[in-house]
Amino acid sequence: MKIQYETRLIDFSVRDASKVGGALGFGPHLHKHLEIVYMISGATRANVDTEVYTVESGDLLVVFPNKIHSYSDLQPSNKYILFFIDPYAIPDFSQKFLTMDAKSSLIKHADKNERMVPVIKALASYSEYPPDYKHLLLKGYLLSFCAEFMGMMDLNYTKSDEHQAMKTIVAYCSQNFTKELSLSVLEKELHLSKYYISHLFGDILNVKFTDYINSLRISEACRLLRATDHSITDIASMSGFGTLRTFNRAFIKRIGVSPTAYRRSKNSSNEDMYDIYMM
Repeated sequence: MKIQYETRLIDFSVRDASKVGGALGFGPHLHKHLEIVYMISGATRANVDTEVYTVESGDLLVVFPNKIHSYSDLQPSNKYILFFIDPYAIPDFSQKFLTMDAKSSLIKHADKNERMVPVIKALASYSEYPPDYKHLLLKGYLLSFCAEFMGMMDLNYTKSDEHQAMKTIVAYCSQNFTKELSLSVLEKELHLSKYYISHLFGDILNVKFTDYINSLRISEACRLLRATDHSITDIASMSGFGTLRTFNRAFIKRIGVSPTAYRRSKNSSNEDMYDIYMM
């Protein structure tokens, strides 16, 4: 089974299908972001790792980072709100998202929580926030949202032997990509053959190990370019690149412009670190 690995370059994005339409159905994929579906009406079948859930009106599906998941619509005109949230954008919860797991990804009748729906609607209308306080409002609503749904889930700390090898590898990389990282390092740290690891990336994610690590590093570099005044050289190092030349080459290959041009375009358009992204 081929699994698509997705890289998202922004910290928060939302799709309100009640306004823009579009099916939720999507094949097996994973990424480092939280993926959350609030079902307004209709129903969809969600596969999260080995579990299968039916998500119906009023339900909330919370997919933690690095979990393989897919959807198949059970009705032709579902209405839902879909969120993608980078766990590092919410420092108060990031370690929980990366080191804990939920007994069930599905929260039935989440709309019965009187605080939940107003927060969801507030996050869905992010583009309408007052520009001067946009990022502060978003951070506040994200904290409230996470506190509400985490309080409704049965959570446990994950154990490496409870997960498939691929998910263990991806989780380790997502937390250590700014450090020196190679197949040999993974072999030593995870006690898995580097040839086996390389095989998993090629056969499951259909991507080369180096391209996967670079995608994580470029995503972090984009965040730093938008959110900080660090020099390009410092950002290259902070993102995990050994040399500025390697960073520039990888960045242009992935983004299509140089880091300097990327920063200039973001500054000139007055966008903040939580630019909205419509799938």
